[in-house]
Amino acid sequence: MAKVAFIGLGVMGYPMAGHLKARGGYDVTVFNRTAERADKWVAEHGGSAAPTPRQAAEGADFVFVCVGNDDDLRSVTIGDDGAFAGMKDGAILIDNTTASAMVARELEAAAKAKGCGFLDAPVSGGQAGAENGQLTVMVGGDQSTFDTAKPVIDCYARMVGLMGPAGAGQLTKMVNQICIAGLVQGLSEGIHFAKQAGLDVEQVIGVISKGAAQSWQMENRWKTMDAGQYEHGFAVNWMRKDLSIAIEEARSNGAKLPVAALVDQFYGEVQAMGGGRWDTSSLLARLTRD
Repeated sequence: MAKVAFIGLGVMGYPMAGHLKARGGYDVTVFNRTAERADKWVAEHGGSAAPTPRQAAEGADFVFVCVGNDDDLRSVTIGDDGAFAGMKDGAILIDNTTASAMVARELEAAAKAKGCGFLDAPVSGGQAGAENGQLTVMVGGDQSTFDTAKPVIDCYARMVGLMGPAGAGQLTKMVNQICIAGLVQGLSEGIHFAKQAGLDVEQVIGVISKGAAQSWQMENRWKTMDAGQYEHGFAVNWMRKDLSIAIEEARSNGAKLPVAALVDQFYGEVQAMGGGRWDTSSLLARLTRD
């Protein structure tokens, strides 16, 4: 049975690591910057905790990372205490962080220099998807590394796809966030319009969700949006981070993202309202404020 390390036990990483243990039966060693959270994970799932990423990665066949951003990613992978310093020849690092395509290519180069494999593998599905082991995983890397790692990734995923070379997973995640931003803004405006027009929102959604307007956001968020409840998933602060990565990438590749840029500004207004930790459907809140 393969030995696995998991670095970063946040809202997403904590249950993902749990599925590797429970579903895969892997020997899992975890690391988290806050050691108490790692100890809690071990008490709940078994396995062991390590005091540094390097020590977590020692002897592991697969090293998973799920942290906040590019800088966080570098801090746990590169350097004397980073995961690469502890990885054995032929081990594979799978990065589930939503980060830039640039850092993905940087880490692939570092992995190759170490004699290791690398996959950038950001996920979509939010906290609920992580807890239920139903994430969509967008992967960048070479085919042979992907084929070796996919059965392990499957422990927390419902869909795993190889999108191209290193960085392609991150670029695909950018597409995902660009699409979500426009969908949530459209849904927010639609619900707002229905209310202002005196329509029964439930009745409206019941009809239009069976037609071309249907989306995951509509099916899963309209009720809480209608009720003004925004504590149900991916936070505005995280979405702004993701959109900033996509907008920065667009500056270099020449893509035009007028809607994504506008929605990013709207999320900035939500943050100014105190909604940084609200979920992304809170775009409706800025339309209904006094």
